[in-house]
Amino acid sequence: MSDLQIEVTVEQRDQLLRGLRFVRSATMLETRDHTPEDAVRRAETMKQIKELADHLKSAPSVSAAEV
Repeated sequence: MSDLQIEVTVEQRDQLLRGLRFVRSATMLETRDHTPEDAVRRAETMKQIKELADHLKSAPSVSAAEV
């Protein structure tokens, strides 16, 4: 997979992180049959969300003045 690079302001990054928190909560609260396959799928989704959030937190962002 290739990396996609975009420039976001601090405010935009914070909005994305808030959205990811919402997605993480929604994923955890999904009502489904608790099968082993579902647990694996949910764990993988949670891992991807965490990786994306960590990436956003560590990525340099531009200020609104630079945009």
